[in-house]
Amino acid sequence: MQYDLALNGFEIAGGSIRNHKPELLKKAFQLLGYKDNVIMEKFGHMIEAFSYGVPPHGGAAIGFDRLMMILLNEPNIRETIAFVKTGDGRDLMSNAPSDVDEKQLSELHIKITK
Repeated sequence: MQYDLALNGFEIAGGSIRNHKPELLKKAFQLLGYKDNVIMEKFGHMIEAFSYGVPPHGGAAIGFDRLMMILLNEPNIRETIAFVKTGDGRDLMSNAPSDVDEKQLSELHIKITK
């Protein structure tokens, strides 16, 4: 189940209750087109764990930047985002992301392809 909180036509929060019933979880994967053997191979550990009984769990989060946009009567959310990024994901205030050397990538078993 998913839910949203709206203020004057703007969504300011959203959340959900997670699927915690193993039979429904398996059915959801089937509806997505997964075969039973693939479901058990990739998600069997979760389905088995849930079969022991999992309480309903979920959460919600407020979009603080969106809420501030409304409260400050700003027409653009970019004016209230705390850590604005450029179109290509760079942070001009901290000069991030920084370069990573090959040794670090190798230690972490990360391969970057362009």
